[in-house]
Amino acid sequence: MADGDQQESPVMGPAVSETYGPEDLSRNPIFAGGFINFGHWQGIDLAGPVGEAERVRSQEDLYRHVLAAAEPPPSAAILEVGCGLGMGCALALREYGGAGATGMDIHPEQLRRARDTHAGLLRSEPERLRFVRGAAERMPFGAGEFDLVVSVEAAQHFPDVAAFAAETARVLRPGGRVAVASFFTVDGEPGRPAELAALLETFANGLDIARPVGALTDAMGAAGLTGVRAESMGRHVWPGWDAWLGRWWAPDTWPRNFLRAYERGILDYYLVLAERRG
Repeated sequence: MADGDQQESPVMGPAVSETYGPEDLSRNPIFAGGFINFGHWQGIDLAGPVGEAERVRSQEDLYRHVLAAAEPPPSAAILEVGCGLGMGCALALREYGGAGATGMDIHPEQLRRARDTHAGLLRSEPERLRFVRGAAERMPFGAGEFDLVVSVEAAQHFPDVAAFAAETARVLRPGGRVAVASFFTVDGEPGRPAELAALLETFANGLDIARPVGALTDAMGAAGLTGVRAESMGRHVWPGWDAWLGRWWAPDTWPRNFLRAYERGILDYYLVLAERRG
């Protein structure tokens, strides 16, 4: 598989462009390891000090949890939507094998960093890894190219989850699966966006979009995907993320409000799974 960019440049929102653009977010110690996700902390002892090794493991374990739930076949062609630096693609190839992994991201700077980060693998196994520019709502691939579509902590940025679900159904082969891990509101109460904007800067500035998990599950069903289900895993995400943030942020600062929003029953972290009918 060769590298490539979508011919028509996808349109990014300004908050996404700024957050993932000039500065490499993965260089922030909060995202040690380069995965840029909140982590899955099940099995990590939070009673004692949480160090960088535990932080990196949490981010790897989030991908492991998603991939294990999706159960990719040994020869799977995998697409990651919102791949960032491609660390998840590399983990999938290393630990799950498969025919190959394609990382797609909307931000050209992220793709440049991904290609730099994995230059050795791209040279040694070009048929197994590629990075492509594209939007979740308009993927630059043919119908039925992939056995598995995954997206880890990117769907909160997608402006149109119905279009994402339709595109996912299109690029999946019959019998293929999709696994999405991200954070959503627990219900469709109209006051939820304002509540989250008051608590969390990323919702106030438009980087994260407040929408109920049902918006994604309904969209997947409408796109013809079957076996759609959403599993809460907030208990394995928010306490560990908050413990890690405690190294830099006081309890009354806005980044610590993710846990508060979860405890108030406003926000949760979900794994959403579905299949394309065979």
